[in-house]
Amino acid sequence: MPTDRDPEKNRLTARAKRYARVGVNVGGVAARVAAKKALGRKPDHGRDAFDLASALGGLKGPIMKVAQLLATIPDAVPAEYANELMKLQSQAPPMGWHFVRRRMAAELGADWQAKFRSFEHEPAAAASLGQVHRAVALTGEALACKLQYPDMQSAVEADLQQLSWLLSLRRRFDGAIDTSQIAEEIGERLREELDYRREAKHVALYRAMLKDEPRVRVPQAWPDLSTGRLLTLDWLDGRKLLAHKDDPLAVRNCLAEAMFMAWWLPFRQVDLYHGLERGDDDLIVHAYETWGFRNLSRDLIDVLNIWAKFIYGPLLDNRTRTIADGVKPSDYGRREAFRVHQALKQKGPVTVPREFVFMDRAAIGLGAVFLHLAAELNFYEMFNAMIERFDVKQVAARQQAALRQAGLLPPAPARARR
Repeated sequence: MPTDRDPEKNRLTARAKRYARVGVNVGGVAARVAAKKALGRKPDHGRDAFDLASALGGLKGPIMKVAQLLATIPDAVPAEYANELMKLQSQAPPMGWHFVRRRMAAELGADWQAKFRSFEHEPAAAASLGQVHRAVALTGEALACKLQYPDMQSAVEADLQQLSWLLSLRRRFDGAIDTSQIAEEIGERLREELDYRREAKHVALYRAMLKDEPRVRVPQAWPDLSTGRLLTLDWLDGRKLLAHKDDPLAVRNCLAEAMFMAWWLPFRQVDLYHGLERGDDDLIVHAYETWGFRNLSRDLIDVLNIWAKFIYGPLLDNRTRTIADGVKPSDYGRREAFRVHQALKQKGPVTVPREFVFMDRAAIGLGAVFLHLAAELNFYEMFNAMIERFDVKQVAARQQAALRQAGLLPPAPARARR
């Protein structure tokens, strides 16, 4: 008899087991930190951060991803914690073959193996939420099959409860930045990562947005071989970017240009750029308000401009240059983040809009790769060529059409006949 029951939905029993596993590890560190504060003792961020990283290192699943995400968001947690959390690597043990067979049968049916020409038993990669297997379609194409681990929805909800403690470290010892929006944004993005149907639609969206950019390849999703917990895409061969560190400059620049296009083409927004370029304070404030910052004083605007000028700096400098002259990849953004943090201590607090949380993470990560590659480009010329014919209404119309084509918006209503 058909049923809509989902045996892996967010279940109380599964959450309780996860709470117990995570709580024992993280709770002990939390108790020690709280005891120090209650006794009026000065916190030892370095020692406490090491203890937290050690506790998390024995866990697998979403909590590892949460910790790593926090470490990449400027000032989400104290610097000592960020340094330790950055060392965490997601090394979840892969599911064995007998387990994979059961999972695949649950997603594609008992005859699932007949839907592939071949399917490798050993995973090509294992991460915090799932693992990837190489396969070959019946028509001969190479495939990447991402299979989600069981009970991930319950694990995510349980681990997000621990996120509130991790973020409370910032509020407890330093109130310069309100981290409430950060918690909400991380929670929503993690929940989205569990929805492989939505991810397939996002893949289709990026294929549409980047279809005219030959330097960027986006795989195609295979709907008939995908479900909410199984995502099958084209397999794309490649090498790690840092494997090209010693390649000729022309090769390194070509890679950097491709990354630049992949990042800026879908998300370009010009108000803040032109405001900084022209010294137009009204336009700068309008841009911040558009992004969700509210009740900004003159002092807070000056503080935000420190970070904005860092992010936009290479785009405002009309010359061939590295992304940050004389800066090591590991130091990229640290000095500016420190200056912003110190200023917010005096002028803040400020609430970081949810939509802004991962913008810096992506920009800093991209900049660090540019520095590793030692790419030398005229970022000003590249960016201005992209925004030369920028029109908000045209961009909005293209976005709506692309979102509908990818299935992320409902179809446009039919126009009434006259």
